[in-house]
Amino acid sequence: MKIMRLLSSLKHDESERGIFHLGRALVKNGHTSIIVSSADENNDLVRRLKRDGNHYHQLYMNKKSWLSLLQVSSLRHLIEKYEPDVIHVHSRTPAWILHLALRRARVKRLPKIVSTMYGFYPINKYSQALLNVDTIITVSDSVTQYLKKGLRLEDADPKVITRIYRGIDTRRYPYRHNPSVYWLRHTFAEYPELEHKKWLIFPTVIGNEYGQEWLIDILGNLQEQFPNIHVIIMDDDYKDGDVAHEDFRQRSNSLGLAERITYVGSKRNDMREWLSAANIVMALANEPESIGINALQAIHLGTPVIGWDQAAFSEILQPLYPQGLVKKHNASSLCKAVKNQLESVTRPEMTNKFTMREMIDKTLEVYQNLHDMALAQEQAQADALAVRRIQKSLKKAAKPALNVAVKNIEPVAKNPKIKLTKEKTKTADTIDTTENNQQP
Repeated sequence: MKIMRLLSSLKHDESERGIFHLGRALVKNGHTSIIVSSADENNDLVRRLKRDGNHYHQLYMNKKSWLSLLQVSSLRHLIEKYEPDVIHVHSRTPAWILHLALRRARVKRLPKIVSTMYGFYPINKYSQALLNVDTIITVSDSVTQYLKKGLRLEDADPKVITRIYRGIDTRRYPYRHNPSVYWLRHTFAEYPELEHKKWLIFPTVIGNEYGQEWLIDILGNLQEQFPNIHVIIMDDDYKDGDVAHEDFRQRSNSLGLAERITYVGSKRNDMREWLSAANIVMALANEPESIGINALQAIHLGTPVIGWDQAAFSEILQPLYPQGLVKKHNASSLCKAVKNQLESVTRPEMTNKFTMREMIDKTLEVYQNLHDMALAQEQAQADALAVRRIQKSLKKAAKPALNVAVKNIEPVAKNPKIKLTKEKTKTADTIDTTENNQQP
């Protein structure tokens, strides 16, 4: 198979999309993997893709940019060059460019199109290109339900909408991974206030939808009982003009909780170490989460996770760590869950669910099913064309034979005249004369 994947960016949500793992799996199984993205050819991630055997092409397809429409002809040229069997689009802008490029593409067979919905996208005109495909991959059951409800397709065929959870690379996130001594010493040197503390990791940036305000309830209610409790936020300590960030800082300062909060920055490449060193990872998003990748990484590392019982958090924690689920938006239940965990540590068990291998296998299965469907449709069309040709040739062969038969038949007169001829009979004298001539 020839698989082409279209992405706005390579770096964005790399762990969620499994870009590199899927490309490596395609090449390993003897398929052709073509990746089209906005990243520069000299990018480290691009070099990594090429090293794995992927074909890479740079096209400017940034999200919600009208300049991206200038790439329609370039993408059409790539499609005509490779003639992919399946094209996988990962966001809405590339999906629009693809649909425009396919209108005049000169290919033997139009490719099957797959799209992935990574969130609760609005069901509007902008999302239409992502929905007008052969198969839609959703990243959780909550996204599937949202999509079916929005499209009024409650009874949709599973082949049209397929749920494939995002997976974790268990080699990179092994169970009970421990940070190195070097990392711990470096961290304590940079953030001395973290030493000998109970870490509550908030693994996302501050925003209205991420629920950082619940951390103030936890610290305010538990600081006396647990004087060494400390919150670590994966965001910068200051953002100019960010209202949510400024509001959180003012509230924490006014309540005297600022010294219990440390900001370590959002652009880090050591997330695994922070998640594995944490006592608890908090999943407190106010809005329904579609993937919950950080919570999933923490579970695979064996770190307890406490989060709201909704959307992706519920789908992850229910089978893997149900004691971490809290009735959504209930501060009392949240503080009680954190308290119980700090008093008696219970870690998630090792699991083989939500793995990268499972995600890749199911995605390859979608590709293969679509490819087989395309071949079956092509064969059916060829058979139908052959039948029509045979029927046409039979009609041509039968037509001349009928004409010859009709041509050789002479018309019969309406009142035919029948002539009767009287046969002469031999007389007795004639017979005797003949017998005498025959005697010697």
